[in-house]
Amino acid sequence: MERTATGPAAAASAPLPGAPLPDGTAVVPVPAIADLLDGMPRQRHATTPAPAPEPAVAGPRPAAPLPSLPFPLPRPWRLLPTPTGTPFTFAYVAVLAATSVFAALADPALVHTLHQDSSTDVAHLVRTPGLVLLASALWIAGGVLSPYALAFVLVLTALERRMGGARAACVFLAGHVLATLATEVPVGLAVLFGHLPATSLHRLDYGISFGVAAGIGSLAGLLRPWLRWPLLTLTAGTLLDDLIAFQDPMTNWGHLIALTTGVASWPFVRRWAQSAQARGEL
Repeated sequence: MERTATGPAAAASAPLPGAPLPDGTAVVPVPAIADLLDGMPRQRHATTPAPAPEPAVAGPRPAAPLPSLPFPLPRPWRLLPTPTGTPFTFAYVAVLAATSVFAALADPALVHTLHQDSSTDVAHLVRTPGLVLLASALWIAGGVLSPYALAFVLVLTALERRMGGARAACVFLAGHVLATLATEVPVGLAVLFGHLPATSLHRLDYGISFGVAAGIGSLAGLLRPWLRWPLLTLTAGTLLDDLIAFQDPMTNWGHLIALTTGVASWPFVRRWAQSAQARGEL
């Protein structure tokens, strides 16, 4: 007879857990399915994937630096004085321009009187040395068209840019004062011992040329050799040519003395220039 089984009948005839089977063995209770699942290894929880980084918006690329030149570009405007860069030279140039305009437009007799009162001759140096040494440096002999006028602007501007206005003024005054005394004191002694007439005590002497010559000598010490020696050679040659012409030997000797004074100041001006650059004054 064929064996048939139905679901409900089979379920009804299934022995209870722990009940004895017909052959006398006991039914071992089968653990619940949930208990079996608890014993299985659990899967790791899936983490939410991090959002992909948004592509960075490409900004403007910085401009490539320009290739450096093997030599500095010339800056011709730095040859002239400015109120902020070279205040001493700028103010001095303004004063000299004013006195030059006055000398060109005023009455010649009045201008001659002012020049005579500002002269650093022996008579004035004996009475008021400080006053005439300063006053004589407020006039340009020959006016603004004199070569010394252009040299004054270029030389004093260069000195002030390299070591400051106060030190540039010291160089200018040193040449002006020392060359004046070196030329006028011998005149006074010659008059005293009878070698020159008494009128030599009132020799007209004024202008900025001694200070300019000293400035050229000092500035040469701050320049590179390829520019230093041609500048000194040209200046000294011009001054010697004037001395040989013998038109005004005392003044020409004073120019050479002032140039020598500027050259003698090289150790000082070089130290001043290095000190000013180290402190960031310029």
